[in-house]
Amino acid sequence: MSTTIPTAPPRQLGPRRITLLVALAVFAQESMWNFYDSQVPPLLRDHLASAALVGFIMGMDNLFGIFIQPWMANRSDRTRTRWGRRMPYLAVGMPLAALLFVTLPHTADSLPLLIVVIVAFALVSNSFKPIGEALVPDFIAPERRSRANAAVKIASSLTVIVAAVVSIVLVDDHPALAFAVIALITLVSVTVLCLSIRDSSSPGYQAAVAEDAAEESTSVGQARIRDTIWEIVRDTDRSRLLLIVAILVFGSAWAGSRALVTPYGMETLGLSRGDAGGITLPSGVAFLLAAYPTALFAERFGRLRTMIAGMAIFAAAMVLGTLVQTPTGTVVAFCIGAAGASAFLVNAVVVLWNLAPSARVFGTYAALYAVGWQSGAFLGPALIGGAVDILGWQTMLLDIAVVATVAVVIVVRIDRLQRRGDVERAV
Repeated sequence: MSTTIPTAPPRQLGPRRITLLVALAVFAQESMWNFYDSQVPPLLRDHLASAALVGFIMGMDNLFGIFIQPWMANRSDRTRTRWGRRMPYLAVGMPLAALLFVTLPHTADSLPLLIVVIVAFALVSNSFKPIGEALVPDFIAPERRSRANAAVKIASSLTVIVAAVVSIVLVDDHPALAFAVIALITLVSVTVLCLSIRDSSSPGYQAAVAEDAAEESTSVGQARIRDTIWEIVRDTDRSRLLLIVAILVFGSAWAGSRALVTPYGMETLGLSRGDAGGITLPSGVAFLLAAYPTALFAERFGRLRTMIAGMAIFAAAMVLGTLVQTPTGTVVAFCIGAAGASAFLVNAVVVLWNLAPSARVFGTYAALYAVGWQSGAFLGPALIGGAVDILGWQTMLLDIAVVATVAVVIVVRIDRLQRRGDVERAV
């Protein structure tokens, strides 16, 4: 990327407008991922009888993300152009991902070609996934980041509904058109972004440029990804390291509650496969309703306190579901749990951004959150599944509660460290 720095910053966008634009970017990205997760497995099943092999191929994107997202986010942190440090990657990556996405159904007749396109899509999509979200700390002041991130999470959650509607309306009769509709949403979104945002005008970008100038660096953005990670590990204040661990642990609990709910409903509640798969649908609505209020609570009472309360509610809801093992009781428990979990999902990355030592690493920190969460999504179902193998399906929700409680303890420790350090209450 060019290292030319704008001599005069362009006009800045207001916080509400930038929040809507970032939400639009995330909406486009997650629409592709949700539709990909629901409709690519049937394309693979036409060639592969092994469900394990299909699952392995579908899980490659999480593995790629653990390595690609921090590297690409760090590159964006170190980029300086007249357009900014995020938009060049989004302007190239999102249209390329849309092109690969629309190609998927047309390669379905050839397994090798289909896998090549799947791998290419996973690589490209992971390369810009955390970069759009990093626009939030670039543009939004620390005290308002929770409500901005809540809007982004709501947009991400709505993509489940969009993917489901497109599947119902188009997939059976016009599968290629269904992929094209999702790709079109992405192209329209990136066009709006490119016409609206020059993130060289953001306070975060301007602060990074000022730091570069103050250090009189011969190269822009010295902090490489390994330097950033090593600085977190060596820091005597363990807050950032513990927070990443908490993200992984709570991500494990959340993923376990989602990935294994269908067999749990069948084995414990006696439901059919379809009915068991629908247990979490009302909780999705509960999450949407709770996301923005939890952001306001965080700004009023403190983000760490709000996260602790929400995680405790999630754990308590899982205990309730264990005590009341009926379909209705389970749905209620998942709704309460999702509302509580929203406090963590909305605020955890904001706390991580606000603990960042410099505006030059906002993208890298967004990627570290993603790595922690994806690692939890990878480990959680296996961990909870192992507990089920030992203790049985009846205690699955209690197993999840135990894991969530570990995360609560870690965040309580972070809160005490922050209070002991007498830092400004940005977290």
